[in-house]
Amino acid sequence: MTTQDFTTTLLVSQTPLDVFNAINNVRGWWSENIEGGTEKLNDGYIYSYKDVHYCKIKLIEMVPGQKVVWLVLDNYFKFTGDKSEWNGTKIIFDISQKDNQTAMRFTHEGLVPQYECYEICREAWTNYINESLRSLITTGKGQPNTKEDDSFDAQLVEKWSNSIS
Repeated sequence: MTTQDFTTTLLVSQTPLDVFNAINNVRGWWSENIEGGTEKLNDGYIYSYKDVHYCKIKLIEMVPGQKVVWLVLDNYFKFTGDKSEWNGTKIIFDISQKDNQTAMRFTHEGLVPQYECYEICREAWTNYINESLRSLITTGKGQPNTKEDDSFDAQLVEKWSNSIS
């Protein structure tokens, strides 16, 4: 059986723990405009990109050097008919040794071609993972969305911050 969930893989020469630590530095590769914790089990945070995309995420699984799993608790897209397409999806980072390299397999479980956002999200994740996260892992500097590129909806942040559990 084949899955339709979006998946991409990268190989780097850094250690599995280096990759794990970079993944958890979400502000270093995805967006500087994140409110909340991103590094400990059960941390919750809010990601936003302008008025286009907001999501509330909880860190539900962590195995140092092996795996990180995020659960999307709430989501909003300005550009889709169904504003909540990501709700309940999981974002999974599986890390393994492959010869003298570290493989990181990224899967957005539940992001499927039937979603209206699929193509845009596929392109965005491909860039964030294969460019920005790879750069953070290999050079120590990613290319996240900057605070200058972004602004939070203060009321939404306050509402969601109070409901992260």
